[in-house]
Amino acid sequence: MDGSHTPVPVTLEQMLAAREERVRSQQAALAAHGLPLLSLTLVAPGPVKDSAALREVFCVALARLEALCRERGWRVAACRAWRQVTGCEALLAIDADAVQLKRAAVALEDTHALGRLWDLDVLGLDGRSLSRTALGLAPRRCLVCDEAAHACARSRAHPLEQLQAAIARLLENHRHAAVC
Repeated sequence: MDGSHTPVPVTLEQMLAAREERVRSQQAALAAHGLPLLSLTLVAPGPVKDSAALREVFCVALARLEALCRERGWRVAACRAWRQVTGCEALLAIDADAVQLKRAAVALEDTHALGRLWDLDVLGLDGRSLSRTALGLAPRRCLVCDEAAHACARSRAHPLEQLQAAIARLLENHRHAAVC
């Protein structure tokens, strides 16, 4: 991932096409590996989905996921990462119990300094995504307030500038902690 990049706003059509391609990639990976999948995307409100800051967040997430798998003794059978105008994505086929994998992913999302910016979806062998609520876990919190993130997003409770400022603070806090 090179450092030269001019942020480009994306359209809804581009985001929908990226989602369709992600589903196709997931189906192919499930068929090829027969293992649970962890799909990594980023939380990036607004029209710009790829920037130097977001690529930094993505690289930290991928490194932390690889470390998690080593710590747990989970074999990563395949890892594919890519970047496009709609954002960075990765797909990992992991030899682990899907429920344990989802619980570990939620723990990362909830405890890592940048975890709130990671969208770690786990798909079981049936191709279905495991949800937090199905596992009895709390929904993700909003970047700005303590409400459920999906409720704030649906109602557009916070202006884009406020969301982007919250993301910038998370990244700055992470960078500061990494130096200290």
